[in-house]
Amino acid sequence: MNIQIFGAKGFDTQKAERYFKERKISYQYIDLYKYGLSKGEFDSVKAAVGLKALINESSREYQRLNMQNLGVGKVAEEVLFKNPKLYNSPIVRNGKKATVGHQPDIWKDWE
Repeated sequence: MNIQIFGAKGFDTQKAERYFKERKISYQYIDLYKYGLSKGEFDSVKAAVGLKALINESSREYQRLNMQNLGVGKVAEEVLFKNPKLYNSPIVRNGKKATVGHQPDIWKDWE
């Protein structure tokens, strides 16, 4: 298992980290706001969860960038990729599998 947690310091990210720590499963934490996702990571996560699940519609960036008028097409995808503060978090990856948010029921199946 090769777990990566892309997150911003917040409650759900802390819960994700605690889930894996309690089970003694090693993981790599990546600060989502500082590093974002690489193009390959972005494409892999998008394929696993869908573009809409990645977008945090309640974020200030969503309003500031007028995302509600972009829909979920190519333009929205480009804007999301370039603005990590638009992501829902945490994004947890295990190879080609991925989740967005606190999803212990899915992570349990990865063990």
